[in-house]
Amino acid sequence: MAQQLSFDLPAKPALGREDFFVAPSNAMAVALLDPQFAWPSGKLVLTGPKGAGKSHLVHVWASQTGARIIPAAELTAEAVPQLAHGPIAVEDVPQIACDPERQNALFHLHNLVLAQGHALVMTGQPAPNLWGLSLPDLQSRVQAATHAELQPPDDQLLAVVLAKLFNDRQITPKPDVIPYLVAHMDRSFAAAAQIVRRLDHLSLAEKRSLSRPLAVRALSEIREEGTENDAAASG
Repeated sequence: MAQQLSFDLPAKPALGREDFFVAPSNAMAVALLDPQFAWPSGKLVLTGPKGAGKSHLVHVWASQTGARIIPAAELTAEAVPQLAHGPIAVEDVPQIACDPERQNALFHLHNLVLAQGHALVMTGQPAPNLWGLSLPDLQSRVQAATHAELQPPDDQLLAVVLAKLFNDRQITPKPDVIPYLVAHMDRSFAAAAQIVRRLDHLSLAEKRSLSRPLAVRALSEIREEGTENDAAASG
């Protein structure tokens, strides 16, 4: 079959509250991020696997509270006074575990935000006691925060996540595609994102609709690549 040139255009994620599906695996985190909920420490740590919806929830919280959002890797000491003027979310804090300068900036931001009576949200994938921050005072303050954890998805949530990922890319799968994927894919948000990217690419490259046979093929290709990567790593 002749193939056309395809362009893997970035998806445009929908980040509104109406786009976030509440399920047992994330209900507690959603409740804790309600602006009406007062965290005892004034700060909250949000954790969960990649693609679990941490950034989505943070954007919802920010839109409701007027908070600013900044990646931890972009924090600087010079920016701290301005950032501390209101509620703020700092994303992917474990990424600065080996960066003393960024950790010092976050430490001072943490203290100044709370001293001024504002709220602070910090995100990362593992539990906060596993962030491995080299600044002990910062690590202890992280662990003292209220903790909300996003769990791996159940079938219902996984189906909704797949539907959202397809919608973000403005593509519509056949009705039997999502049920098939839910029954046969690895049970993670990262796997859902990988599968949707692969199906989008195959559909564009071959000018085919997103059908169940294409889903079968995409899963098979992803598994074969995973097996090859494992063999290469062990060799």
